[in-house]
Amino acid sequence: MRRVAPLGGGTVPVQDHVALAEIELCGELIIAASNAEERLSLESIDEVLRVAESRAEPDRP
Repeated sequence: MRRVAPLGGGTVPVQDHVALAEIELCGELIIAASNAEERLSLESIDEVLRVAESRAEPDRP
């Protein structure tokens, strides 16, 4: 069993922004796949996952 240390009395929830972004993209991919009449092409998957946008962004430190 994994234990998590208590956060104290703060009211701001701790969030993993990378995990939340991945969950959002997975949801968008599931929606696109369920709306498609055929299998999604690799190009369609890249479009849903915004691969071109991520390649255009500058590298983050």
